[in-house]
Amino acid sequence: MRHVSRLVLLAAGGSLLLLTGCETGRVSRGGTYHVTAYRPHDPSKVTVKLSTSTGKPGAPTPHGHFTIYSKQKERRRQSEPDRGYPMAYWCEFAPAYGFHEGFVWPVPHTHGCVRLHREAAARLFALARIGTPVEIASSFPEDKKYGNLVQKLDQSRDPDPPRSQMMSPSWFKDPPGPLLVDQ
Repeated sequence: MRHVSRLVLLAAGGSLLLLTGCETGRVSRGGTYHVTAYRPHDPSKVTVKLSTSTGKPGAPTPHGHFTIYSKQKERRRQSEPDRGYPMAYWCEFAPAYGFHEGFVWPVPHTHGCVRLHREAAARLFALARIGTPVEIASSFPEDKKYGNLVQKLDQSRDPDPPRSQMMSPSWFKDPPGPLLVDQ
């Protein structure tokens, strides 16, 4: 079974897109994966829409209407296993559920959080504000129009960086270039 996760950010006055996904295909962490996020004319009009649950069976990503109520660029996992694991660009939309940077797998692999490539996570973090609406469902009408634009990403076979690198404050360095570009 193929699982696809899409993230589309929409702004009033035209569409503002940030697409990311996980489905079969291979672009590694250090590869050429890149997304562009446009600076919205009105940041209060940004909405996050996520299609298809990414959580493991028994720990699905919740579906429904939420809002971003907590953001933390340099967040680390607090529980075991893997206490201290970086969850950069944390945007929490439900208690203990959020968007964050992490290795993207082609199948459900989280406990309900939405892992994003660093490129996408940093740009989502720059776009979303406290109070940004989040809609999560199996699908949205926009999927037909934008789904084929989602770059395939599979980091499941990428080697883990050395633990010393993951625990270093330098882990939280933004990707190169501006996070938001003018339209």
